[in-house]
Amino acid sequence: MADKLRTIQNLEAMQARYIGTGHADTTKYEWVSNIVRDSYASYIGHPPMLSYMALGMGESKEKVRAAMIEKMVRGAGNPPETQE
Repeated sequence: MADKLRTIQNLEAMQARYIGTGHADTTKYEWVSNIVRDSYASYIGHPPMLSYMALGMGESKEKVRAAMIEKMVRGAGNPPETQE
């Protein structure tokens, strides 16, 4: 029982500290947006990966980096319509 309680407390602490871990009320759109943003941040943060992608796209590293930053801002596109 103590292990389960400790696990739950650790999960709650992690969710409070890191937005991308989600919680019970996280929507699919928010979850996908976090994954998209984390992925682009990782690509930008690893220069060899960014160089490899730029080479494959036939663009300069800075153009690819700028495009990825723009995509990070957009996230996973427009949020879904809410039905009320």
